[in-house]
Amino acid sequence: MTLSQIGRSSGPASSEFHLSGLPITALAERYGTPLFAYDREAFDRQLDLLRAALPREFEVYYSVKANPNLAILRHFVVRGCGLETASAGEMLQALAAGCPAEKIVFAGPAKTDDELELAVRHGIGEIHVESSWEATRIAALCRSRGVRARVAVRVNPAGDAEGGALRMGGRPAPFGVDEEKLDSLVDYIVGEDCLELSGIHMFAGTQILDYEVLAAQYRKGVSIARGVALRTGRPLRTVDLGGGLGIPYFAGDQQLDLERLAAELALLMDEVRRDPFFEAARFLIEPGRFLVGEAGVYVVRVIDIKESRGKKFVIVDGGMNHHLAASGNLGQTIKRNFPIVLLQKMDQPADEIVDVVGPLCTPLDTLGRSVRLPRAAIGDLVGILQSGAYALSASPLQFLSHSSPAEVWVDRGKDFLIRSRGRPEDAMRGVHVPPSLKELCPK
Repeated sequence: MTLSQIGRSSGPASSEFHLSGLPITALAERYGTPLFAYDREAFDRQLDLLRAALPREFEVYYSVKANPNLAILRHFVVRGCGLETASAGEMLQALAAGCPAEKIVFAGPAKTDDELELAVRHGIGEIHVESSWEATRIAALCRSRGVRARVAVRVNPAGDAEGGALRMGGRPAPFGVDEEKLDSLVDYIVGEDCLELSGIHMFAGTQILDYEVLAAQYRKGVSIARGVALRTGRPLRTVDLGGGLGIPYFAGDQQLDLERLAAELALLMDEVRRDPFFEAARFLIEPGRFLVGEAGVYVVRVIDIKESRGKKFVIVDGGMNHHLAASGNLGQTIKRNFPIVLLQKMDQPADEIVDVVGPLCTPLDTLGRSVRLPRAAIGDLVGILQSGAYALSASPLQFLSHSSPAEVWVDRGKDFLIRSRGRPEDAMRGVHVPPSLKELCPK
């Protein structure tokens, strides 16, 4: 069930969108617009569906980059998830959320010395090595501190494992170690007493809606892991199969078929359980978008409506500075509309075609192109659905120095502010002028 369906069905019979029983107008009045609101029940629904489809050996590690709000991280930690991080900031957020260090993994290219030192100092569960140079730096750091670090190798697989809307494997890439160069790096790590090779990490794509693509990637990951185990003669502790599970955004998109994915995984694990190299292995997956994407709605208010040379524009108080993905400027080659609704007119006929645009001084700031909506009026609330992932955190917040939106947690009819709305003066925070420029200009 999508957030649109939830919003239509969770409130009393009316034309207004409700989130977990709360009318959206109440949230907009209390916290202002623009606003991000998240439905806790939608988080849990997705996690429960996923866990039901996974074999018992699988563990879920939420990908922090999808939405790093501390309340969301804490929720998934309480639900027993680990956290996948890709920066020092994300590691510190994961720790602040109460995640045990051993249930945090640290991946990503261009790890700095300070980031690696932070990971080693806190005993982060696994550092995912992205290159041979990075492995030597981790080893040097561990020797200098007299400690041992657990590492996994991120593998850039051959082309038969790629897939999804954003492909990250099977081609030249800054991510991971090419599969054909894996053996030499494995040999180096095994030969370093201060490094413990715990497994492999593979991430070959994102926004995958085809269960067969995921199943093929998982089989490829298991095959690579088996090759590493055979080479070292040691059983593996972890096989991290990455994320990539998608959600429907656009017309024609279908939900990922978890039942069929579960059937494919059952077949795969029948083979794995007979292999002594995997006897004690944990299988990790790192969903982000799948867990939180459908739970969020971006709420903006109509400030102006105008017509220009035969096209009608609905102009709202937030745009790509808060939600770059909805504008089509975050990895889309063909710009398609997220689900867009008039939140107070859910039961009214969509009888006009408009562009929904934001307040920024650029034509890129278009949230919806040729959208069919009910007739809008000044002050109406517009909702961009499927907005729980890669929205606020992936957007150019400082562009034009508009205030940042509030974020609100909604749970069975109760709301809680989880990030305050920014203020115009925040744009001046941390800004300094050289003394030579502080002198009065000559008359």
